[in-house]
Amino acid sequence: MNSPRNSIDKADEAQLFATIDRWVEREVAPRVKEFDHADRWPAELVEQMKELGLFGATVSPDYGGLGLPARTYAEIVMKISSVWMALTGIFNSHLMLALAIEKFGTEPQRRHWLPKLASGEVRGGLALTEPDAGTDLQAIRLTARREGDHYVLNGTKTWISNGIEGSCFALLVKTNPEASPRYSGMSLFIAPKGPGFRVGRKLEKLGYKSIDSGELIFEDYRVPADHLIGEVEGRGFTQVAGGLELGRINVAARGVGIAEGALRLATSYSQIRKTFGKPICEHQAIQLKLGEMATRARAARLLTLDAADAFDRGERCDLQAGMAKYFSSEAALENSIESMRIHGAYGYSKEYDIERLYRDAPLTCIGEGTNEMQRIIIARQWIKQHAEP
Repeated sequence: MNSPRNSIDKADEAQLFATIDRWVEREVAPRVKEFDHADRWPAELVEQMKELGLFGATVSPDYGGLGLPARTYAEIVMKISSVWMALTGIFNSHLMLALAIEKFGTEPQRRHWLPKLASGEVRGGLALTEPDAGTDLQAIRLTARREGDHYVLNGTKTWISNGIEGSCFALLVKTNPEASPRYSGMSLFIAPKGPGFRVGRKLEKLGYKSIDSGELIFEDYRVPADHLIGEVEGRGFTQVAGGLELGRINVAARGVGIAEGALRLATSYSQIRKTFGKPICEHQAIQLKLGEMATRARAARLLTLDAADAFDRGERCDLQAGMAKYFSSEAALENSIESMRIHGAYGYSKEYDIERLYRDAPLTCIGEGTNEMQRIIIARQWIKQHAEP
């Protein structure tokens, strides 16, 4: 069971939301096309996110973070994602690194790393995926061999968010490749960039632009033994699994943001665009689409907040998080498609924002475990909870 998360005063939360709304309206929305179309790292916005405290959003105040509950954090992600989802990936992957250290690290590891991560002085992410190991993490091949007071790492990671611009990663490796079961030989390291650690190619993507997704290559990379999270081998798989609940809540919140953003754009456009002498929102065909879109967006929001509330209560919430991630990501995809159809030919133009949401939405169906895997997890947990005596 998780430990209960911090609470936040409602007045403080409202002020924080108002600050995020102003920032999105004044700084993000006017420049999103500039960054997205050029696939350019949004350095100026990243510096502003540091000032807003987003890189320490879920880090305990004991280590310099905001200590936000998962519910508050999810609502921030929704707000930003409704305009530009890619920005949330920059700090979410980073916060997964921080969560691993705070939840499973030793106290010296927390004191050394968390203040730097919370301030944004050190930025990074979670490095799990390999060329032949995505959903099946037990198939990873990157190895770590103990040599005195260091480990020597060799292997490759791919599709790593913040891989190019980030400087430190929670790196899943095999310290015992012969272990059975396989997960018992996996460990998680804090891996700052240095000799033997180089960045491969930047991966070109359909959407999710500006945030870098890259390959990380390790060739006799030496990392101190005290960088092993928790300083005990064989716990990496469990440590990663313990952070995926919050990761899936985050992806669900991104899906909610896209679904609500697509609905907002469609609602606005349908009241301006006229055919046959009246706004298209008065045509039944468009009303049917808007009705479905509004219902999907609302249901996605409620599922996501339900999962976040369970996480904040310290409960195991892989069922709720899986449901939220699955439904919200599908809602994002469906709403972006329907919004594009409502926009007609203009929706296919880069002049309109809906094309970006349309390109970004599919990632939510893949990231943090495919939706096919989510349905399997949901079914297994459901049967377990409702087993016949």
